[in-house]
Amino acid sequence: MALRHRDSAGEPRTQDVFEPTGRTPPRATEARAAVLAEAAADAGTAADLARRAGVSSGVVTGLEKAGALRRVKRRLDPPFDIPDPDRAGMNLTDGQKRAADELVSLVKRDAYAPVLLDGVTGSGKTEVYFEAIAEALRRSDSAQCLVLLPEIALTQAVTRRFAERFGAAPAVWHSDVSQVERRRVWREVAKGRARIVLGARSALFLPFTDLKAIVVDEEHDGSYKQDDGVVYNARDLAVARAKFAGASAILASATPSLETLVNARRGRYAHVQLPSRPGAATLPQTEAINLREQPPERDHWLSPALVKAVAETLERGEQSLLFLNRRGYAPLVICQACGHRMTSPETDSWLVEHRYTGRLVCHLTGFSMPKPKTCPECGAEDTLRPVGPGVERIEEEAKARFPEARVETFSSDSAQAPGEVRRLVSRMEAGEIDILVGTQIAAKGHNFPNLTLVGVIDADLGLKGGDLRAAERTYQLLVQVAGRAGRAARPGRALIQSYAPEHEAIQALIAGDRNAFIDAELEARQAYGLPPYGRLAAIVLSGPDQEKLDQWSRRMAAAAPVTDGVEIFGPAEPPIAVIRGRWRRRILARADPGIDLSAYIAAWRTRVKIPPSIRVQVDIDPYSFV
Repeated sequence: MALRHRDSAGEPRTQDVFEPTGRTPPRATEARAAVLAEAAADAGTAADLARRAGVSSGVVTGLEKAGALRRVKRRLDPPFDIPDPDRAGMNLTDGQKRAADELVSLVKRDAYAPVLLDGVTGSGKTEVYFEAIAEALRRSDSAQCLVLLPEIALTQAVTRRFAERFGAAPAVWHSDVSQVERRRVWREVAKGRARIVLGARSALFLPFTDLKAIVVDEEHDGSYKQDDGVVYNARDLAVARAKFAGASAILASATPSLETLVNARRGRYAHVQLPSRPGAATLPQTEAINLREQPPERDHWLSPALVKAVAETLERGEQSLLFLNRRGYAPLVICQACGHRMTSPETDSWLVEHRYTGRLVCHLTGFSMPKPKTCPECGAEDTLRPVGPGVERIEEEAKARFPEARVETFSSDSAQAPGEVRRLVSRMEAGEIDILVGTQIAAKGHNFPNLTLVGVIDADLGLKGGDLRAAERTYQLLVQVAGRAGRAARPGRALIQSYAPEHEAIQALIAGDRNAFIDAELEARQAYGLPPYGRLAAIVLSGPDQEKLDQWSRRMAAAAPVTDGVEIFGPAEPPIAVIRGRWRRRILARADPGIDLSAYIAAWRTRVKIPPSIRVQVDIDPYSFV
C-alpha cells in the first residue's frame, strides 16, 4: 500500500559531485576559474558544473587531477531538516492555551490517548495541536508525529504553517508526490529521521519507528474512507495505530462525525473544545434563501437576494465565495429531440459537460469524449443541451452579472497540480480575485482574510438519495463552507439557497445550534439501530450477466446465517447499477452493538461458492451507497 518498488527500502542513492579543495591549480585559465566559481557556489556533478560554467566536462576532471577539486558522494535524497519544538509559535488566546494545555497533558502520559479537538471554524485548532506535536517532539529525540489531511490541495498551505512554527518543513506523502520523493520519505521515516510527516490516508502505512502522536485533521471527512482495493477508514485506523504505538490520537474538526462525538460523550475519548474564534473574528451570520419564494431568473442559478449581496460585497471591496459541490459545466446532457441522456459506455453514470475543454466526462470511470454535434440516439443535429449547473456554469453567470469583477473557479479540474492550487490560493489571499466559485475543495482549511460573503447555490444537493449520513454530511459541509466567511476583523455572512430551508440541517446551521441537530440525528439513528448505535456491512456483487447476477445475489442473501441482532436487506439494485459493463447488486447487513460483524460476514461467505465471473466486495461500515 505504501511502496511501489522494493528498492524503496534500500540505502539512499548517491552521486559523485565535485567541490573545491582550496588549492590553486598550477595552470589558471578562464575556463578553470569559471568552474571553480560555480563549484564554490554549489557543488555539482562534472556535467552540471561544465554546463553552468559553459565549458567541457574535461575541464572539471582536469581540475580534479590538479587537486583543485575533490570528488565526494552526495545523497540524491537528503535527510529532512530537524524541527525545533521550542521555536516560538503564535500567541494563543486564553481559550486556545487551555485547549493546548489539555492536549499537552495527554501527550505527556506517553501512552495511548484518543482525544476529540472540537472547535468552531477559524478557532485555531491547527495552532493548538501544534503545541501537542511540539511536546511530543520534546519527549524524545526519536519521536515522530503524523498529521493526516483529507485533501491534497490543503498540503501546501499546511506545510507552510509547519515550516513557520517549527523552522522545518514536514515530510509530505500523497499520491502526487514523485516516486523519488516517496522513496526518500519512506526511507527517512524507517530510519527515524523524518520527525513530522504530513500526508494523505496511506501515510498510516509508513514504517514509523517511534510514533508519539497522530493528528487526523477534519476527522469527519468522507475522503478518509477508501472504498476500492483494501477498504478501510483512515480515521478509525489512525486510532487503532495510535493504540498499538501507545501514542496520542488527536481527531480535529469543527463538525465532528457522530461516531466520534458519541465516543467523546461516552468517555472513550477526551473532549477538548474551542467554542469561539480568537480576537475580533466572529462566526458568520447565516441566512436561508427560500428558492420557492425567491427563485432565480429562467436559466440562471443565483437568486435576486444572492445577486444583491454579491454586489454589495464588491462595492465594499471584499471577496465572495459562490459554492456548488458539482464539477464541470452541467451534470447532465440531454437531447431535446428524443430525450436521450448521455451516459458513459457500459455504465449508468451520466456524462458531465466540461465547457472549458469541450468534452463530456464520466467522473466515476474517467471516460472522456468530445461533445458530439449530433445525438448518438436519433442523429438530430445541435440538440444536445446541458441540464443543471456545475461550477463552470456558475462562473459564467457571475461573469455576466458582474463584468468588472475578477472571477475564478476553484475545483479539482481547474487546479489539478499542487502548484496550481498554491498559486490560486495565493491570488485569493492577495485580493486578486473578487468572486471565487468553488467546490468542496474551497470549503476546507483555507483562510482568506478578505472573504466576507459565502453563497451556497444548492444546499439541497447532498440531501438527495438514500445515504444514511446525508443530513450529517450536508450539515458538516455547510458549516465548513460558511466558516470561510469573516475569519478576520470584518464580519462574515453566509446565504444558503434551498428549496427546503425548513430541513433540520439548514435550520440548525441558521440557528447556530449544533447540539439540536446532533441530538435529533442521533435519536433517529438509535431508533433504527444505525451507526453509531449499530454496525453496517455492504456486500456488493457484480457480474457481466444480469440474470445470473440476480440469481447468485438471491442465493447469497438466502445463505445469511440467522442470528439474533442481525438484519439482512436486499439484494437491491444500487443507484448506479452498471459500471464498466458489469451489473451490480447490493446486500446490506445491520448488526446490533457487540456483534462481531466481520466474523459474521466471514462465516456467511463460506456458505456460498460464488462462480469466478461474479465478484464479491465486502465493505464494513460503508460510506458510499452509489
